[in-house]
Amino acid sequence: MNVIKKNCSILQIVGFQNSGKTTLTEKLIKRTKQHGLVVAAIKHHGHGGVPEIEVNSKDSIRHLNAGAIISSVEGEGVLQLRTNIKNWDLKKTIELYRFFSTNVILVEGYKRESYPKVVLIRDESDLTLLDTLTNIKCVISHFELQKNRVVEYPVFHLEDEQNYIEFLINEIVKQKSGED
Repeated sequence: MNVIKKNCSILQIVGFQNSGKTTLTEKLIKRTKQHGLVVAAIKHHGHGGVPEIEVNSKDSIRHLNAGAIISSVEGEGVLQLRTNIKNWDLKKTIELYRFFSTNVILVEGYKRESYPKVVLIRDESDLTLLDTLTNIKCVISHFELQKNRVVEYPVFHLEDEQNYIEFLINEIVKQKSGED
């Protein structure tokens, strides 16, 4: 059987713990749904070990409640998507999600992967992310950044929600249409 693959936007939301990744993912899920797109979410459990269903599923439940048609959390190679298959990596998970005919896949975490990403910055110490990550589309900061510190990509303040959500939706739509 031949599977016809359509363009599917993939956007990573990265940052250190408590930077607002899940909140931003929820907002993007809601907005992409308003644009009539089918959205899915993948969360990386970056705290070590296999994620416990009761403790760490709260973010993936938030993704589902926001409107994602499928959501998962992965840690130590175990994908929690009501499956017993082990050793999931991001590439395999994205291929599985394509089966669900999604238009958009939002990936929370997986900093080292090369998909287009938005970087959340909580404080000065988080700026090291900008020196080590690739394929950054924009930065959202909890504080005012010096203009000379970030010149390669658009920078938004966390309170400038309307502008950065619109920017990211435009990036998602552009990617889906193959313009990127």
